[in-house]
Amino acid sequence: MAKPTGDLPLDARHRLRSLAVFVVISRIFSIRKHTDGPRVDPRAGRATLAGMPESPHVPLAFRRRPLDEMRKRSERTLEVARGRRSVRFFSREPIPLDVVERCIATAATAPSGAHKQPWTFCLVTDPALKTRIRGAAEAEEREFYAKRAPASWLADLAPFATTASKPFLEDAPALIVVMAQRFGATREDAHYYVTESVGIATGMLIAALHDAGLATLTHTPSPMKFLAELLGRPSSERPFLLLPVGFPAEGCEVPDLSRKPLEAVLVRYDGSAS
Repeated sequence: MAKPTGDLPLDARHRLRSLAVFVVISRIFSIRKHTDGPRVDPRAGRATLAGMPESPHVPLAFRRRPLDEMRKRSERTLEVARGRRSVRFFSREPIPLDVVERCIATAATAPSGAHKQPWTFCLVTDPALKTRIRGAAEAEEREFYAKRAPASWLADLAPFATTASKPFLEDAPALIVVMAQRFGATREDAHYYVTESVGIATGMLIAALHDAGLATLTHTPSPMKFLAELLGRPSSERPFLLLPVGFPAEGCEVPDLSRKPLEAVLVRYDGSAS
């Protein structure tokens, strides 16, 4: 029968305790060694997953500009942005599609969740297809204005004088239907932060088109499922925004609106106030 450890000499009990501590520590390190949790690559200083190949990295191409140039560029960007307006009256004059495609390429440089780039930009210039899109959009808009829109929403739309009639969907020489990819080629190919990612890309697209000299309108008929059907898009995609693009019609007018001043939208946390 085994002798109780309490009957062992004191030095033997100490050796047993040391051995037990050693076994526990060894097990802990063994578990950590084989875990799939994050580890830090001491050479690159990056967190990686144990057992997974490290993705390649390249040097950042970043040009640090002098302060005066930074200020001038930011002032110019603000000046251009302040001139952007949503346009509902378009000229049927053709536009340079290479410029539009370059602006779409600019939008596709947007950041996205896990770099999944969950967007598709459908460029529609076929007159017959634009007519079908207008017909389907106006059917939804008539239903919206007549039955679905609450009185408060209609009151907020009053300054824009909008109705269910959407002639700009045919007048504008190009329509860009922005599609959000809910997942990739299969449902197992998950996409992350899709709305945020596509929203950022769409904002970059609008800014690029405006900077290039083209007018746009953010149009969101509700619901927009008909766009996916008319364009034959896969079930992994859902319509995010419909963007008419072109030159403003001669004599085009826009609502007399003002934007919030900077102090109404900026909150500074610089430690100067208690």
